[in-house]
Amino acid sequence: MGEPVTVHRLTATVRRVPVTAALALVLLIAGAASAALWTPFAASSLHETVAYGLPALEAGRWWTPVTGTFFLSVPWLYAPVIVGLIGMGFLEFRRGSRVAAFYFVGGQLGAVLGASLVLWLAALLPWPWAQEQAGALDVGPSPGIVACLAAAVTLFPSPWRLRAWTVLIAVLSVTFLYWGSLNDLEHLIAVGLVLVIDRSLRPQRVSVREQRLIAFVVVCGLGAIDILTYLSPTTGPFGDSAPVSGSWVDVAVNTVVVLLVANGIRRGRRWAWVLLVLYGILNAVLLALVALIVVAIGTGIIQQTVDFDLTVTLASSATWTIALVYLILVRAAFRARPKATLGDAPAPSLDDVKAELRATGGGTLSWMTTWDGMAYARFGRGIVAFQRRSGVALVLGDPLGPEETRAATVRAFVERAENAGLAPCFFSAGEATRAAVPDGWRSIVVADDTIVDLPGLKFTGKAWGAVRTSLNRAEREGMTFRLSRLADETWGVRQQLRAISESWVGDKGLPEMGFTLGTLHEAADPEVRVALAVSPAGDVDGFLSWLPVYGEGRVRGWTLDLMRRRDGGFGPVMEYLIGSSAQQFSAEGAEVLSLSGAPLAHEYPPDAGAIADLQERMATMLEPVYGFASLHRFKQKFHPRYETMHLLYRDEADLTRIGAALTRAFLPHATLRQFAAAGVDLVRTER
Repeated sequence: MGEPVTVHRLTATVRRVPVTAALALVLLIAGAASAALWTPFAASSLHETVAYGLPALEAGRWWTPVTGTFFLSVPWLYAPVIVGLIGMGFLEFRRGSRVAAFYFVGGQLGAVLGASLVLWLAALLPWPWAQEQAGALDVGPSPGIVACLAAAVTLFPSPWRLRAWTVLIAVLSVTFLYWGSLNDLEHLIAVGLVLVIDRSLRPQRVSVREQRLIAFVVVCGLGAIDILTYLSPTTGPFGDSAPVSGSWVDVAVNTVVVLLVANGIRRGRRWAWVLLVLYGILNAVLLALVALIVVAIGTGIIQQTVDFDLTVTLASSATWTIALVYLILVRAAFRARPKATLGDAPAPSLDDVKAELRATGGGTLSWMTTWDGMAYARFGRGIVAFQRRSGVALVLGDPLGPEETRAATVRAFVERAENAGLAPCFFSAGEATRAAVPDGWRSIVVADDTIVDLPGLKFTGKAWGAVRTSLNRAEREGMTFRLSRLADETWGVRQQLRAISESWVGDKGLPEMGFTLGTLHEAADPEVRVALAVSPAGDVDGFLSWLPVYGEGRVRGWTLDLMRRRDGGFGPVMEYLIGSSAQQFSAEGAEVLSLSGAPLAHEYPPDAGAIADLQERMATMLEPVYGFASLHRFKQKFHPRYETMHLLYRDEADLTRIGAALTRAFLPHATLRQFAAAGVDLVRTER
């Protein structure tokens, strides 16, 4: 059964990419017929007849730009060419055979003829490299394949399109500068033609984050190239050099500079930008001086030879000078102040946040923004509550303030966070915030908020049997329900609550979680209400804490936070407490009761992505400790409706930092030993 299925899939794939498949077949047939598959084609008598290049055109062999396409000079090149055909196949699969054929033929012929023209003009100068390459012949389809790869990159989603273009152009440029041959020149021209032709590549506004990321990649790449070219021979336009023939001092200085500034550049620090610009200016001056010396020696103005190799120095200075130009163009991206206030100064106080909540309301998690550890950024009336963790501005829930200002608040916070070198991220955000984040942001469901509508709520019918049974049993056994505030309870009751909570925490091996999960400290807020189940003997068998949900200037609902029970107490105490609370809140005129979303308990589809995998691993490790999945199943007894809560982030490049930030936000006081004991492998990246 396996072989027919494989053949069928192969046939179906070939039918979708006929141009790519035909080119691969022709290359293999031509390679076998000419023995190029196993012997160097450059040594064949057929090579001069079919190979393309300036000498072939000057000799009148006009057909060579076509015939040379289907042969490869050495056998080992077949492997990378076949791999490159995968990119061409992707382009054909997405945009059709005509488009793929256009880019391949146009790129191949345009690059071959364009390179011949460039070398014909350059060879008129006293430039040894140009004169050497002007007499060279080449074969192979790589210019056309590179053009197809460049066109395929335009199909990538943002921001990966820009990143892929940066890598492609950087690799081709460095290869040309240090090991430049006729083939490398053709590749650069092929990519240049795609840039000119493809309308989707017109310059667009690049985000501050992308400008910094490109600068970071360029700086790291330059450091790696300096080391590589010092250890290996080069044969580029600046001349030839032997291994370890350049200045080791130059390489060492470049490496030290890169190590010093790389992370600062990624974070947008001004000092790192200034240092790099100064170093780039130094390289530009050095390039100009060396070029003058070389010209003076070549023209006989200076009757002296240089006793060390300048090839690598010239190439290195040229690349650093190009980097200098880029850094100057994007200078506005490097003004990050790590401790800067993200919103309008001064930042709102806790009293300001509570006043805004009472005035304009918020979502079911909004009161959690008043807890310890939160920082605030104000934008007019809009307020964002967040934590700085692992280089991430981790926002809890939706912005506060008038509803009409929230979208603008989201966009302003994202811009300020990026300017400060932080990765903005919204956790447990609603649909309105999801619609307000910049285009191209990713989202994933992290929890399902469980909402019980209170108007007209009655525990009748078979569906409510479990809740009704707990209420009836509590009445028979003499249980008492009381809804109050922690400060109003006696010292003895408060000590019982503390003992129940400490017993619960002591069994976990990890400290109580934070961020979206409160403790008795948060329950002591005078605006938070506690629900108590008291036995006939006066023992507290269980308790809940309820957070206010404001709307239209009043409390319109309540959100469940703490759930604690005494071992050996009343069995269905949680059903009893939630059911009794719902009845009393409904009688008071509240509209909604949120049983909150159990963190890390959402069921993800198989293709949900990396952040879903991370959350599922955390949920698996923490389930024996905190029981999120079982809690989620318990809440279904109250037949809630669900509102999705999203994690909103820029793209996959932020996931590592976001994972560390979420872990530290939920478990801010856990030690590495406690993580290890609980089976959680956490790399501590807190800054």
